[in-house]
Amino acid sequence: MSGRGRGRGRGLEEEHEEHVDERWMASYMDMVTVLMCMFIVLFAMSSVDEAKFVQLKNSLATGFGAVDVGKIDTAEGIVVPADLVDAPAVNHDVGLTDLDLAIAEVNDLTAVQAAMQAALSAVGLDALVEYTIDERGLSVGLIGSETFFEPNVATLSGQAVSVLDTIGPVLAGSQREVSVEGHADRHGVTVNYPTDWELSSARATQVLRNLVERTGVAQERIGAIGYGSARPVDTGDDLAAMARNRRVDVVLLSNQPDSVRALIPSVLNGTAVPDETAPVESVPAHSSDKTGTNKPEVSSGH
Repeated sequence: MSGRGRGRGRGLEEEHEEHVDERWMASYMDMVTVLMCMFIVLFAMSSVDEAKFVQLKNSLATGFGAVDVGKIDTAEGIVVPADLVDAPAVNHDVGLTDLDLAIAEVNDLTAVQAAMQAALSAVGLDALVEYTIDERGLSVGLIGSETFFEPNVATLSGQAVSVLDTIGPVLAGSQREVSVEGHADRHGVTVNYPTDWELSSARATQVLRNLVERTGVAQERIGAIGYGSARPVDTGDDLAAMARNRRVDVVLLSNQPDSVRALIPSVLNGTAVPDETAPVESVPAHSSDKTGTNKPEVSSGH
């Protein structure tokens, strides 16, 4: 019995040893399964929806100028006739006259002015700025150069930085172009600059840098100009007139065509508004709204 038992044990051991080299079948079966899945996916991808294929074919035929394709395009809707392909785009301002656009422009510029004035009033700086709306756009005048600059230099004062930091975000939120324009009186020669041209340009550049670097006005929408003493606002020879001519204007330019901008002054004074046109809302009676009643500081410095 024990001999047969040992013999049976050896037989089982030998039978077990015969299957040792068949482990490769597991990997083979895995590979076959993966291949089967791959072919199923390829078959699914190769299945063509005949209706969609015909629609695609007809759409391409229409795009290449075929007239009668028998089907509509794959895009839902009406196929655009060939004679309308080159038709101009619809103008969203159809029906609006130049006067309508001028009224809307004045209202928009007035709203920007009101936003600046409210922001400056909140910090007690509204008396340092004056506003003018005309055919160019909205001009924000920095009153009295001594308030914003030391005599004969272009460095911004602390008050100037505060004013620009306050109005800058309003300018940054607009998509209009901004022109920073420096002006000087007629003294001609300064202590630190060869002429008033250089001084006015340097002051305008300092204002521009503050608006771009501190308040986020896009640099592609802003530029600085120095006019020297070529564009005075007061032709007098007294010290007060000279002080008024030493200034920097930040101009938010109108983006309307010339025919519309030419109507802005008459819209402001009400002469261009016909009977059937609604009156302009919140437009000041005059193009200049001077919130600061104080006079510019009188000084012999530039």
